[in-house]
Amino acid sequence: MTVELWTAGAGMPGRTASIARRAEDEGWDGLALVDSQNLAPDPFVHLGLAAAATSRLGLATGVTNPLTRHPATMATAIASVQAESGGRAVLGIGRGDSSLAHLGLAPASPAAFERYLARLQGYLRGDEVDFEPELDGGRVAAPADSLAMAGGPKSSRVRWIAAAGPKVPVDVAATGPRVIAIAARRADRITFAVGSDLERVRWAIEEVRAACAAAGRDVGEVGLGAYVPVVVNPDRDAARSLISGGVASFARFSVMHGRVTGPTDDRSRAALETIHHSYDMDHHFTHGSPQSQDLPAAVVDSFGIAGPPAYCTERLGELVELGLTKLVLLGGGIGMDREAARQSRCLLAAEVLPALR
Repeated sequence: MTVELWTAGAGMPGRTASIARRAEDEGWDGLALVDSQNLAPDPFVHLGLAAAATSRLGLATGVTNPLTRHPATMATAIASVQAESGGRAVLGIGRGDSSLAHLGLAPASPAAFERYLARLQGYLRGDEVDFEPELDGGRVAAPADSLAMAGGPKSSRVRWIAAAGPKVPVDVAATGPRVIAIAARRADRITFAVGSDLERVRWAIEEVRAACAAAGRDVGEVGLGAYVPVVVNPDRDAARSLISGGVASFARFSVMHGRVTGPTDDRSRAALETIHHSYDMDHHFTHGSPQSQDLPAAVVDSFGIAGPPAYCTERLGELVELGLTKLVLLGGGIGMDREAARQSRCLLAAEVLPALR
């Protein structure tokens, strides 16, 4: 089975173009850039830079959220990347995490997220989307009709979007059953954030199948993928230590509200609950963070893949055999030893990616 292999990171002023060129040269199928306005540069600007520097690399947000941009603004931003890249854009979106935490907010509610996705898809298709002045204006602006103008738009549409090329696919990052079901109804693709454990990924796939059946949708219409933290190192124990910062933050998605989502044994459940209670957003995805201390090997191996090239290849291949067609491989986290990070990246490109083709 063919699988898309994506790398992920943040835009870096003065370096994003060269990072994108390197990713393309190494054989990656796509590059996803984080959208977290207090922690990283604007991803749409940097995806545009990456588009100009490459010719085939897929370009995605990894991931954006439904609160910091109006859906028309979001559609225009990613359609601009679509136009400049010749049709290589993907909009990765979730309920929000660090981007909202740094605004003092929790993730969007599932109901609000689904409403946003419905409107966003309308804008991306070029549809007329109903005004929702109470939702969009809040206490900041009155409806436009309060101005008693002689004429004006009666609904909202991104009028230029047909010139951008094919509709941009919406790829929802999903962990729990409610968001998986929303994605099955509203998204073009679903990329799981449930870990690397086969039982957990099978569970997520079954959730999609059930949700598609309930919605009367063919599950074959929905592309399925997974976010997976990966560190390649000849020493498995060293690899587990190096990946701990990234794995702890990634595993938190499965216990964000204090209750573990998906199949988990008792020992791992206790470790995940410890991550929840010790989580420090000021050290999000950071090596040596409070939440990454003393992670059991079983948790590291359930939510990430850490070890020699052959081991990482085998584990990733097992995910592909489940039917996933896209893997977004995350690194070990901020502050990971630079030489170890460089070695991991080189081994991924030289040994793991070719073996998965």
